[in-house]
Amino acid sequence: MADAKVKSDKIGRYFRAIDSALEGLDVFLRDEQDSPLYHHEMTGRILSDYIERLRHSFDAWENRVAFAERFRISQAESGYPVFQNVMDLDADAKGAKSRLAEIPEADVLRQDMVDYILLKKKFPAPIKKSMAERLYLEEVQQGAIFSPLVLPKTVKASVNPKTKRPFYVVHWGAFDGSSNLPLVYTAVIEDSAPNMTKLLVDGRGELKRDLDIPFPIGGLLNPELAHAFDDFVEKNSSYGLTLTTIADNMDNDFAALHPTQLRRIVMGPFYSAGVTSHGRVVEGILENVRNVENAWMLTWTQQELFSISETPAKWGLWASTPAKQVYHIDTDDLEAVRQGVSGFERHALVPHEAYQAIYASGKRDEVFAGYKTHVVSGGQVLRDF
Repeated sequence: MADAKVKSDKIGRYFRAIDSALEGLDVFLRDEQDSPLYHHEMTGRILSDYIERLRHSFDAWENRVAFAERFRISQAESGYPVFQNVMDLDADAKGAKSRLAEIPEADVLRQDMVDYILLKKKFPAPIKKSMAERLYLEEVQQGAIFSPLVLPKTVKASVNPKTKRPFYVVHWGAFDGSSNLPLVYTAVIEDSAPNMTKLLVDGRGELKRDLDIPFPIGGLLNPELAHAFDDFVEKNSSYGLTLTTIADNMDNDFAALHPTQLRRIVMGPFYSAGVTSHGRVVEGILENVRNVENAWMLTWTQQELFSISETPAKWGLWASTPAKQVYHIDTDDLEAVRQGVSGFERHALVPHEAYQAIYASGKRDEVFAGYKTHVVSGGQVLRDF
């Protein structure tokens, strides 16, 4: 019984810590103005949607652990629940309606709890599990969870004044099964398909002013390619693929689509004292934070790839080659070469008390080497410590 209570206390602390971390990240993103990787359509509004999905997922998982035995965290790597838990959420969301029909309504369960306590003089554990399952299923039924694949949405359309092609700003999400990390992608994609040029571009080479497109819309704006694009991102959103590989694959698979900019935010790892064990230094410092509610750290990485030129299409009798993007990679930056990106930033977010503990340990430079550090204090985020 004592072991069960310790486990329950730890898991409860974990859920409170990740909720605080995601809230702090949301505050940071909604107020972000300095990072060049947020310019050109990488907006806090887009990312906030995925943070809200994560928070819904964690709310659902917290209810799920009250009635289901299986819940594991990737303790030594991402600090997030393992991929099986993500698939469980997705599967349960699809069957939530029929399962909810089998469980009494919440008001009935509450009354049953009261009656049980009065009659038996003890807590009604089975009824509590039924209530937790109902709350869980109601949460996942809303559909706003971070599923294995969050399908693409188009949030903007415009025209490139140089190429006269329409372009779209598209975003999608994926929970990577190998790294157990949530990933968010955004892309700027030019479309040379004649049907879309006719639909979107006027005689002056500008976006038609009388268009009434209700953004955001589900999928790629080009309806002829929307299903194929969904299939593409499902196969090409793994963390194991570099942005260069993903962009090149898109270039190769779609003759009419030209990805001129691609970004990925890797939302983790997450560190929580007493739960995760990523390394002795961070683990040891966080365990010494007096208030356990502040003993966490969230890191994330922003990666960007952009095109600097385009090789023109070649059409011949025996073979044809569509137009291809040429991407900028700083060959002087070995880490950028390894990641296959034009640029990247690493960030760390910590509560003020945890930052003080890290600073007092004399290991600040070791813990935050290569990271831009941001401190949560009083509902605000203090940047670039």
